[in-house]
Amino acid sequence: MNLSFCVRWPQPIAIGANNGGHRKAETGKLVTPLPVSCRVANRQSANPMSRTNIIALLIFGAILGYFLSFGPETTQNFKAGVYRLLAPFLTGGSGIKKQITSVRSGLKSLDELEHENAALNVENRELRATNKGLRDVEHEVNRLRHALNYRERSMFKLVAAEVIARDSSSWWRTLTINRGKRDAIETDMPVVTNVGLVGKTTTVSDTISVVLLISDENCRVAASVEGSREQGIVSGERVTGGLTPLLDLNFLSKQADLKPGQKVYTSGVGGVFPSGLLIGAVKIFRVRELDGQAQLTPAVELSHLEDVFVVTGRR
Repeated sequence: MNLSFCVRWPQPIAIGANNGGHRKAETGKLVTPLPVSCRVANRQSANPMSRTNIIALLIFGAILGYFLSFGPETTQNFKAGVYRLLAPFLTGGSGIKKQITSVRSGLKSLDELEHENAALNVENRELRATNKGLRDVEHEVNRLRHALNYRERSMFKLVAAEVIARDSSSWWRTLTINRGKRDAIETDMPVVTNVGLVGKTTTVSDTISVVLLISDENCRVAASVEGSREQGIVSGERVTGGLTPLLDLNFLSKQADLKPGQKVYTSGVGGVFPSGLLIGAVKIFRVRELDGQAQLTPAVELSHLEDVFVVTGRR
């Protein structure tokens, strides 16, 4: 309702008159009456239930009554239609939930795999250490077994000894063992392993002895060559640095013509070393001005000695 039409049009009314519905105010002033349309509009605005609200309420009631009038089958069809409309959204939400759950499970699996991998690495290192220890024990057992077998089948009386010291400045010259006079060890006794000749004792105390190695140039051993009548003297070479020394077999005949691989044994000449102890094998042979000379590879690995035997006599 447009209120612009509700305009007061003042009309003078005589005091005391009661004409046309005009009345006199208690104050004595004239009161101009409002038009009828304005009075209706004021009554409508004062009413809380407007026409629009009434219409909306009627439409809602009609819709509600319409749905209430459905039978069970129609209601089920309606629900099915609603679910068909909502199905893509529900499916998408379920898929996202599954993806989130899958990602969480994947992250959990990665953490578990990382911890498992770390545990396996620790176990692997422990197994490697155990395996190395077992290999060392096996090597030690085999070495001792061979030494004991040699001791049992040897034609010599042997005293087992352990290498306890080596001087780096005289690595290829001497070593110290833990046997001495208390064990019937004396000076100039041969020292051997199950492989071959090592050297001879020099300085002997009550509990320890110093062994002069055959790689020392001052250690001289009478020797004979396998498969020939050649004999000579074996001595060590003077070396510098970390080179492994060879042995020289001197005073051979020029016609010896020794071949690589021929073995050289102690000949027993001189009385210090008994015959039959392996010294080494021929590496090269050469003819010198006055005699023939062969270079030998020692039979014993002199740089890795741990246990030796001292020959105290024959059985």
